[in-house]
Amino acid sequence: MSTFFDEMKKSFSDAKVTDDNKIDTTDFLEASESLVKLFDLLGSSAFTVVKSDMTGNINKIRTKLLQDPLGSSTLQDLILTESTTKTKTATQGLLWLSRGLQFTAQAMRETINDPSKELTETFTQAYSKTLSKFHGILVKPIFKLAMKACPYRSDFFEKLGSNQEKVNQQLIEWLESLEKIVQIIFDFFQSGNYGKGL
Repeated sequence: MSTFFDEMKKSFSDAKVTDDNKIDTTDFLEASESLVKLFDLLGSSAFTVVKSDMTGNINKIRTKLLQDPLGSSTLQDLILTESTTKTKTATQGLLWLSRGLQFTAQAMRETINDPSKELTETFTQAYSKTLSKFHGILVKPIFKLAMKACPYRSDFFEKLGSNQEKVNQQLIEWLESLEKIVQIIFDFFQSGNYGKGL
């Protein structure tokens, strides 16, 4: 029986990363699109806002990639190319998408690390550790509502696939790759203060 991870177009573990840590933009976008489908499994319309936010940011990066394939072939090149221009739409999209990915990674990390906790708890904790500090008073309640609408842990894992041993193995591999990529992106943003004012 296939799992959620088997059906992904691309996993973060498939995304090409060069020896000097440059991340292939196309691979990254396809892996991010596959991740967004995870929110469908959470099954609540409350997650629509999370999904549309991430999808909007994916589209900003893809638009830039189509306009300038050479200057945007890796995420680092894309940031550097835009750092010399007035508009930093794709850079801003990448920053916010990465924050969304970090939140997802944190939520899944908390879920794996403490099997006794329900998703409402792990997702709420992840939100307070990641996205919460970037959100204003209008957005916070919407996200907090989404966290409360998480399904039961057992139902969610069942949706990931019937072979739970395989699901756990794939989830850990996918999560470790996601965490590594998010870390590389944030380190790069920090190295040149590229996220300033975004």
